[in-house]
Amino acid sequence: MLDKEEKNKIIKDFKINSKDTGSPEIQIALITHRINSLTQHFSTHKKDFHSKQGLLKLVGQRKDLLNYLKNKDINRYNKIIKKLNLRK
Repeated sequence: MLDKEEKNKIIKDFKINSKDTGSPEIQIALITHRINSLTQHFSTHKKDFHSKQGLLKLVGQRKDLLNYLKNKDINRYNKIIKKLNLRK
């Protein structure tokens, strides 16, 4: 799970301006953090198929946000890919 302090740190790292809380960059970063924590969860709980379905939904949601950002502004897209070390 993502506690309030971690969430605020991620928002602070990826925000565009001082009032930004929901830009695509922040959403992608938060989803990536959840994906990474679920991946660690599966190393100990191999048969947790319900969470695996949630993981696949998160991956699809992140993919849609990345495609949106890529079509809107390629420079912001490249910056977030490098910052999060994603394969694209």
